[in-house]
Amino acid sequence: MKKLGGVVAALLVAGCNGSGDKSESAGVDSERIDCALEGAKAFDRDCTVSEMRGADGTTLVVGRPDVGYRRLQITTDGRGVVSADGAEPANVTIVGEGMIEVAIGADRYRLPANTGGAK
Repeated sequence: MKKLGGVVAALLVAGCNGSGDKSESAGVDSERIDCALEGAKAFDRDCTVSEMRGADGTTLVVGRPDVGYRRLQITTDGRGVVSADGAEPANVTIVGEGMIEVAIGADRYRLPANTGGAK
């Protein structure tokens, strides 16, 4: 497993603003991302991600096709993201140049990230 040392706060926000498929959800622009839900081995481009900015920083809302969602808080300490829902931890792994995989329970999400400083 690769270390996340250089993944920074702008990691996902910058990546989500222009390269993925767009979708509209409740009037909010969302980007389509790959996800493997409920233990699936294969990834499908079925999930969406949008951002919310607030006093506590930036939170990503990852939407599922079954109308469920997960919230991920972007960190500034090199971890990338943490689960903002608190129930299950988010395990983050760098899976390629500019891409991280976030596993929460039996679900996995692939998100664009600034992985340039990771070792």
